[in-house]
Amino acid sequence: MSQVRDRLFGIVPPTTTAFDAAGEIDEAGIRAQVRFLLGAGVHGLAAGGSTGEGHTLDHEEFVRLMETTVDEVAGRVPVVAGIIVDSTRDAIRRARSIAHLDVVALQVTPVHYLFKPSDDAMVEHFRRLAGETGKPILIYNVVPWVYLSPQLLYRIFREVPGVVGVKQSAGDLKRVADLLFITEPEDLVFTAVDALLYPAFMLGAHGTIAALPTAAPHACVALWDACQAGDHARAKELHLQLLRVWNAIEADNLPACTKYALTLQGCAAGLPRPPMHAPSETQKKNIREALQAMGVSLQTAA
Repeated sequence: MSQVRDRLFGIVPPTTTAFDAAGEIDEAGIRAQVRFLLGAGVHGLAAGGSTGEGHTLDHEEFVRLMETTVDEVAGRVPVVAGIIVDSTRDAIRRARSIAHLDVVALQVTPVHYLFKPSDDAMVEHFRRLAGETGKPILIYNVVPWVYLSPQLLYRIFREVPGVVGVKQSAGDLKRVADLLFITEPEDLVFTAVDALLYPAFMLGAHGTIAALPTAAPHACVALWDACQAGDHARAKELHLQLLRVWNAIEADNLPACTKYALTLQGCAAGLPRPPMHAPSETQKKNIREALQAMGVSLQTAA
C-alpha cells in the first residue's frame, strides 16, 4: 500500500469516455484523450468515474474502457479505476474483472441509489471490497445522501488498511480541511472541489481527481507546480483563470461540457451518452471565452 502513496499524487484527471453517435464506446477517442492528457504532463489518470459517465457503463464496457486506457498509458503514469455500482457484490465483481490490469487503485463510491447503509455496513462494504480484491481503495466521497463524515472516513482508514485514501467532493473546502486535520499523514486526501484547487493544495491535499484538470490540464499542472514551488503570485493568477473555466463547465451536463472543452483543444473526446445532453450554445460560448482568456489557442479536433 505504501507504493500507492508514493506513486499517486498531483494532477490526476478523470478521463471522459468517448461515445459515438450511436452511444457506443469509441476506443480511438479514448486513446486520443489519454495521449492528450499525458502530453500535458499530468501525474496520473482515472477512468470510469463520474466525469467518465461511469454510472452508464455496463460490466463489459467497464472492462473494455479500463483495458484500452491501461494499454494506451503503457505504464507511463498510474491509472485509477472508477467503480460506481450499488452493491458490494457488484463492486467486487468489477474489481476482479480488471485484476489482470496495471491499476494502482480503485476509486469506489458508496452506493449512489436512494438508500443509505449504516456506518457499520459502510465499513463492512469497504472491508469486503479490500479483502476480496487485494486492490488499494480510494473512497469517492461524492454521493450527497450517503456522505461519509470525516469521523467515519477516519474509522475506515484505521479499520481497513486496504483503504488508502479519499477523493473528497461535495464542493466544500472545509470538508477537505477537516479531513486533512483529522487523518494521519499516510492517508491520501485528494480534492475534487474544482473551484478551490489552489487553497486545497496549500492546505496539504495530495492532489486532485476532478473534471477541471481534464478540461484544462496544462493550467492545472502549472498550478500544482506553482504551489509546490511556493510561487503564490503565479498560483493565484492560474486559480482565477481556472475558476472561470470551472464556472463555464459546471452544470448537470458536466461531462458533456468537459468533452467540448477538450474538443476545442484538438482532442476528439466524443459525445455524451443519452440522456445527457450536449452543451447549449450559451455553454459553448462561455467555455470558448474561458479557454481563450487563459491563453489557449482554440482548434478543432480531427
